[in-house]
Amino acid sequence: TLIYIIIFFNLKIIEFGSVKTNHFTNQTKKIIMKKRYLLLLAAIASFKGYSQTPAPAVPVANDYSISWYGFIRTDYMWDTRKSAQVREDHLNLYPLDKSINAGDGKDANAVGQSNFLSVVSRLGVKVKGPDVWGAKVSGTLEGDFFGNFEGSSIGMLRLRHAYAQLDWKKTSLTMGQTWYPTFIPEVFPGVANFSTGIMFNPFGWASQVKLKQNLSKDLSISFTAYKEREFTTSGPGTQNSASINSAIPSINTQLQYKGKNLFMGAGVEVKSLQPRTDNGLTGASKLNTTEKANSTSVFGYGKYTNDNITIKAYGISGGNLFNMVMLGGYIGSTASGIESYEATKTSAFWIDIASNGKSVAPGIFFGRTQNNGADKAGTVAYGRGIGVNGARMVDNVWRLSGRIDFKKNKFRISPELELTSADWGAADAYGKATGTLTNVSNFRTMISCVYTF
Repeated sequence: TLIYIIIFFNLKIIEFGSVKTNHFTNQTKKIIMKKRYLLLLAAIASFKGYSQTPAPAVPVANDYSISWYGFIRTDYMWDTRKSAQVREDHLNLYPLDKSINAGDGKDANAVGQSNFLSVVSRLGVKVKGPDVWGAKVSGTLEGDFFGNFEGSSIGMLRLRHAYAQLDWKKTSLTMGQTWYPTFIPEVFPGVANFSTGIMFNPFGWASQVKLKQNLSKDLSISFTAYKEREFTTSGPGTQNSASINSAIPSINTQLQYKGKNLFMGAGVEVKSLQPRTDNGLTGASKLNTTEKANSTSVFGYGKYTNDNITIKAYGISGGNLFNMVMLGGYIGSTASGIESYEATKTSAFWIDIASNGKSVAPGIFFGRTQNNGADKAGTVAYGRGIGVNGARMVDNVWRLSGRIDFKKNKFRISPELELTSADWGAADAYGKATGTLTNVSNFRTMISCVYTF
């Protein structure tokens, strides 16, 4: 605009000088006048445009994002027999041993039960933020209303996941509470029951540090160090004391392959727990101890999927799998006032076959777990699958279930029939079931209704 005005006045001066000197002809003067007025109009238009139309705002990058997710779920269930259970029979583990009444000779556990529950409804939030040290940052915070123990906590908020993750091009680092490394989110049973294959598939969460490295496009290796928090062995001391007393965290490493239709992996885990720091006595009998329950486990898994079907399978064998909501734990024996420990071994496997139908998807599941006891004898057993007073023990449990998922948009109704069978026997010094085994079974009929958001 300023340039237009300067040119305008220069032309005016030239015109004024030409009049004085008669240097320009009348025709030349008319041409100069036209140019002068055109420049004036251009200057006015330019000034108007810049004065009323602001420069386009530079967009401000929003490096943060938050997204909510979850589901509302209600389950209706009917059982033909009492089972070892969690949260008012919502989660059934294995049918209880026979308990014969002295008065009428009937089995006190051979009675039907039913319940309606919505406590597994879930709410979570995922967040993303600015890059940190060249890594993309994300975090997850998730809970449900399952409670943390039986009784008054049912219906209260329970923490499931609380972790942050840094992702580089080939490396990722996870810090916080999330799945036990033996629980594989890509490979767990698709059963309608909230159990997700519990007793046959590891389950639970732990605070951890996990480092994952991509070796190639399809192959990766991970290393995880964690401390038990959920479902810890009910041994001597307070909850989680066995894990806290141990300076060494549980260490898990695994190798994974992820192709177009095939996902598979294998791993190994070592664990060292210290149930006590002293022998629990007083006075002159009180002694410090560093005795530990050491154990190792190996596991493998796989999933094949195409447009029509998904097949999943998992197997694990190891000692002291109690924290994964599986059979076993450890046994203790006392000598010279100090209790020592030996892990009991458990093996389990399962297979799940399901349709990938968009509106109707049937599926079938089978799993089995075996209590193999400890290598050394003890005097007391700490673990899962132990009967009243420790006199009886679960030898094995198997489960067969069939389901159909009826899906529409984000709503799903899944009826399921489930048969769970267990063999009980007399407990021996190695934490095994011996003698004549007694078989008991529970038949569960359930309907799960889920609306996802």
